Amino acid sequence: MIQEYAGDALVRAAHPAPLEARIGARWLTLAAEMAGLTSGSWRSSPDPVSTGPVTLPRVATRTLGPDTGSVRTARDFTTVTLQRWGITERSQDIAIVVSELLTNALRHALPGSGDSRARRPIRFGLLQPGSCVLCAVADPSRAAPVLQTRGSFAETGRGMQIICALSDQWGFAPSDTGKVVWAMFRRRLTLRQVRTERGVPNMA
Repeated sequence: MIQEYAGDALVRAAHPAPLEARIGARWLTLAAEMAGLTSGSWRSSPDPVSTGPVTLPRVATRTLGPDTGSVRTARDFTTVTLQRWGITERSQDIAIVVSELLTNALRHALPGSGDSRARRPIRFGLLQPGSCVLCAVADPSRAAPVLQTRGSFAETGRGMQIICALSDQWGFAPSDTGKVVWAMFRRRLTLRQVRTERGVPNMA
């Protein structure tokens, strides 16, 4: 199991580095572009009550094997990474969606052993450009994910429904080596957080 980690990249106001250079992976950059994170939302500020220097975007990636154990590996990697980044809100939803993305990639996107694409790994990444979190999976297949209608008692085929229900936005894009499927989670502010950000005192 090969682990890649692109450490926290400092966003400099003057002479910012190109998006791909700041993320460090073309496939993850593609997901960020498709999610609209190259617009103004890319530079959205972190939690205003947090302290310390701004080190955004945060990026963590991992290369996974073709075995089913990769699903748990990715889920654990997600949980640890989000804890290290100080992200607790929606962490369970993100972990569930990561499991579904990896399960779909293992079940539908891996070619047969005789196919030259079999040597291409599955890559998984987390990106925090500001007040949202993007998770993405790159696999060697160009087949588009399909949102299927399943009955209430169906035991399989509901992965994309779960991804659609738990994430705020999801999508996919063809890449040089297959495709990238991504899901984005925005921060959901409570009334207290909204008042804090607007400078309105909270009533006891």
